Amino acid sequence: MNDPALPAEPAAGVSRPHGAHDPYVRVRGARVHNLRGVDVDIPRDALVVFTGVSGSGKSSLAFGTVYAEAQRRYFESVAPYARRLIHQVGAPKVEEITGLPPAVALEQRRSAPTSRSSVGTVTTLSNSLRMLFSRAGTYPAGAARLDSDAFSPNTAAGACPECHGLGRVHRVTQESLVPDPSLSIRDGAIAAWPGAWQGKNLRDILAALGHDVDRPWRELPPADREWILFTDEQPVVTVHPVRDAERIQRPYKGTYMSAKRYVLHTFADSKSAALRARAERHLVSGPCPECGGRRLRPEALAVTFAGQDIAALAALPLSGLAEVLRPAATDDGDRDGVAATLAKDLVARIEVLTELGLGYLGMDRPTPTLSAGELQRLRLATQLRSGLFGVVYVLDEPSAGLHPADSAALLTVLDRLKAAGNSLFVVEHHMDVVRRADWIVDVGPHAGEHGGRVLHSGPVAGLADVAESATRRFVFPDAAAPAPRAPRTPSGALRLRGVTRHNLRDLDAEFPLGVFTAVTGVSGSGKSTLVSQVLAEVVGAHVGAGPDEEDGEPGERGPAAAAAEGLAAIDRLVRVDQRPIGRTPRSNLATYTGLFDAVRKVFAATDDARARGYTVGRFSFNVAAGRCEVCQGEGFVAVELLFLPGTYAPCTACRGARYNPETLEITYRGATIADVLDMTVDAAVGFLADVPAALRGLRTLQDVGLGYLRLGQPATELSGGEAQRIKLATELQRTHRGHTLYLLDEPTTGLHPADTELLLRQLHGLVDAGNTVVVVEHDMAVAAGADHVVDLGPGGGADGGRIVAAGPPRDVAAAAASVTAPYLAEALRTGG
Repeated sequence: MNDPALPAEPAAGVSRPHGAHDPYVRVRGARVHNLRGVDVDIPRDALVVFTGVSGSGKSSLAFGTVYAEAQRRYFESVAPYARRLIHQVGAPKVEEITGLPPAVALEQRRSAPTSRSSVGTVTTLSNSLRMLFSRAGTYPAGAARLDSDAFSPNTAAGACPECHGLGRVHRVTQESLVPDPSLSIRDGAIAAWPGAWQGKNLRDILAALGHDVDRPWRELPPADREWILFTDEQPVVTVHPVRDAERIQRPYKGTYMSAKRYVLHTFADSKSAALRARAERHLVSGPCPECGGRRLRPEALAVTFAGQDIAALAALPLSGLAEVLRPAATDDGDRDGVAATLAKDLVARIEVLTELGLGYLGMDRPTPTLSAGELQRLRLATQLRSGLFGVVYVLDEPSAGLHPADSAALLTVLDRLKAAGNSLFVVEHHMDVVRRADWIVDVGPHAGEHGGRVLHSGPVAGLADVAESATRRFVFPDAAAPAPRAPRTPSGALRLRGVTRHNLRDLDAEFPLGVFTAVTGVSGSGKSTLVSQVLAEVVGAHVGAGPDEEDGEPGERGPAAAAAEGLAAIDRLVRVDQRPIGRTPRSNLATYTGLFDAVRKVFAATDDARARGYTVGRFSFNVAAGRCEVCQGEGFVAVELLFLPGTYAPCTACRGARYNPETLEITYRGATIADVLDMTVDAAVGFLADVPAALRGLRTLQDVGLGYLRLGQPATELSGGEAQRIKLATELQRTHRGHTLYLLDEPTTGLHPADTELLLRQLHGLVDAGNTVVVVEHDMAVAAGADHVVDLGPGGGADGGRIVAAGPPRDVAAAAASVTAPYLAEALRTGG
């Protein structure tokens, strides 16, 4: 890349005229988050990479300043009435930005997950495929031509009436409603019924109807069992309850509701999340019997193209779909050209997705099952086909979740966007992308209040002279690779036999215990399925861990593996992922880690607090006695403006402190509890040095590189990488006995290589303490430092799902059939 025609970097202190032909976006006085009045000039029509350690301020500059200002200017051109209908961000804290074109942001964020959103809807490929079937499909003799809406499961015209276009139906079975048939009804055989009074009421009604509620369920006549569980009848009967001798016993009229009716009604209509979750445990999900899981009405499924219906084509991997459509795209005999035109457009758009390493995805793949990196690359491919010109694309780690083999294709796509006359501002940690950039903006030198400065803005080569840059040594590795650590000796092995799920077919896998294992492979090869789903479920069932809250639809998975060996050696399962530690600002670093409990005890133990009778609860901003009642302890209030974006302002009563004046009169070493929440972890280590219960947690947060975060930092302000390291720190400060299995899915996503080193130090420490760590990873530096590597592939989707190589890193690096091998060999040679 490194375009020789790039405009020369302006000399320090030299101002250029800010005219229409100025080739730079010039930022002056940026103060978003931790940025310290940043002045920086960024070239247009170039690939500009923003680097720096996590929390240094690079995203605040790229997204919070440049993109936010571009969006604000665009919204100013929109009619005030229409502005109210658009989600707007507030104006960034910046003195001036000149030379800024319109901007499009592609962030690592997902919208609210819905099973109706799919790869086809995100990329709009489904629209073209539906039009192809409508205009050029083969219809049954005498059938009327259908509109494109009739081929969509998300419209009333196309959705199967039985499953409403979802393809699956929730139902109940005798096994799901009565898990233990040896129990009697009185002893709780019908586990799906509610507890407490309502469950007793239903049992009493059954007894009044003449059913034997004291006989084991399995001994009841089959016809009675069927009626009790599944009847739609709701008979009313007089019940004479049997109660304690001292309680008044009055007969009442009771209405019977079958177990099936109760579960389906509760799951569909209850406003209680707990009741819905309880009902869900008794549901079994399966393909719709009407449409066979294909989601559409029979008349739509009767139309074919190339001999297949639209559901069958949507289920194909995109690369396979392109092969089916290619003959039609080149058919010169097409009379009106409609089929050729639509097929050619579909093939061209699919080729971009395949180029980005996403050819293994099917159009019907639901978006909640995609990683953030996959979603972003889908949107990137859509933009490439949009034909926009003169736009600034602001991207958040487009290489996230991407195997090194696919990085070259990503850079090609970025080149094409730039060649089309656009500018690319990319927040990135992948050093291969950084080295190929035209320009680099390195922010730091450290995180939080110790960062927020631009250390270098210029061609990549100039970074070599910036001594305080944490990025420099990874872009220009100048030392020989350290001698590899001798692999640890396993203490045993966990073996899975006959694993069948998604693209894994009757797979046998082995994970050595007491060592660090990295699971590698191209995107879509089955890594996350094997580790985050199957392995987690098998071990979770053994140790009694509950199901993951986002594991999918009820009952849709079935047995994870035909057999498992070695489970007896594992006592605990810990999954450390990048999900938020909380969904509201009330959840923060201090409350999640348990640090805040120790802090509140310190304040409650002061002489002033004891004299006033203040307990530990007084110092919680969630308790009415101590919090500010104006903002309900949130520290800010929402301000709605009619034609401008809504914003948050500090509470006028407590000025953001969260507590009422009486609570803030209590101090510890001269600081209020609000002052402590406003401290960074690094500052709190010194302030709370004499509080052992708090110090241990603070030290572990420092150990994972989070010393820059404030104790009261809201969960909503944390990145996925920060949330993951907070979870890890919380786990590290606990004292556990026994053998723990730690599972991490791409733990280095969103981390600067310097932060990755800190994370790996902690993970290897867990292994040194006698535990087992298994990570799904694309970072070859992580795989090179592992004791054992399991490489899946050789490709993605239907071309993957097999273990290509397994063993110490050097053995896998020499495997001829492995796509990962050459990249792992390079990492072993260079040390990362």
